Amino acid sequence: MEQQRSVSGLLQSPRSPSSQPYLSVSVTDPVKLGNGVQAYVSYRVITKTNFPDYQGPEKIVIRRYIDFIWLRDRLFEKYKGIFIPPLPEKSAVEKFRFSAEFIEMRRQALDVFVNRIASHNLLQQSEDLRTFLQADEETMERLRSYENGIFKKKPADLIQIFKDVQSKVSDVVLGKEKPVEESNLEYEKLKHYVFELENHLAEAQKHAYRLVKRHRELGQSLSDFGKAAKLLGACEGQALGKAFSDLGAKSEALSVKLQKEAHQLLMSFEEPLKDYVRAVQSIKATIGDRANAFRQQCELDETMKLKKINLYASGLPYIMPFPPCFAIFCCH
Repeated sequence: MEQQRSVSGLLQSPRSPSSQPYLSVSVTDPVKLGNGVQAYVSYRVITKTNFPDYQGPEKIVIRRYIDFIWLRDRLFEKYKGIFIPPLPEKSAVEKFRFSAEFIEMRRQALDVFVNRIASHNLLQQSEDLRTFLQADEETMERLRSYENGIFKKKPADLIQIFKDVQSKVSDVVLGKEKPVEESNLEYEKLKHYVFELENHLAEAQKHAYRLVKRHRELGQSLSDFGKAAKLLGACEGQALGKAFSDLGAKSEALSVKLQKEAHQLLMSFEEPLKDYVRAVQSIKATIGDRANAFRQQCELDETMKLKKINLYASGLPYIMPFPPCFAIFCCH
């Protein structure tokens, strides 16, 4: 009886998938496809969930790096003011783009990226996330091919863009351009902290990069020295030749150890710092959205003031527009 109760309690544990909503995602099995400039790496994305909006308890899809970019851009556009997790950057050196180490680091970073979204109370409800985790490859390719640039914007959006540019140019020419900033001291303090944090993290990441690079170069030098010592030992007599061969073997063993230490430093020190830097940059992007919203609010306030002045100058009374909720109340 006691055993039955303990088993029953275990099955009803809060960590049990059946007792509470859950959404977990795994990014696995990177595979290089294509050749030359058309080459890319695909990933198997496995989703396990009991959310009712999903097609089933488990779904497996194939995704490319540009699909992850699509997801982040969509979330960044729709969820203003919310921190959107950062993506790992592209390889700056083309020849390292398909190295086993770089592909594995990117796979881990993409896994962290999508699970951060899946664990966010608001972002996990996104329709774009459901599409990313469930749509077939043809659907994702069609969605990716839809350009989000200026030429895909609505005509009204284009007109507003040109008006904004014209207004800014006029302000600069007439000397009216002046920065619009918030006077919230707490916000300014936080913003200053974020900018300072980015500088410190970027500096620490540079030092970590140099440390990893130094370990790798030292390991490679010892490997080359070990090979040369072994060749020299093969040309010498028995006693001296054995000494050189042993020296070469010890050098190569030490080289392997240094290469392993370099990889450990990369994964446990440099890569986390890079992730922190990317996270701070995403926070800065959110701060930029807030600054743009504040600027737009100030511009609307100025527009309202100008309209009031024009109405007063024309002799017509200014009627304050009803708020939407008040208008609805009056209609009823």
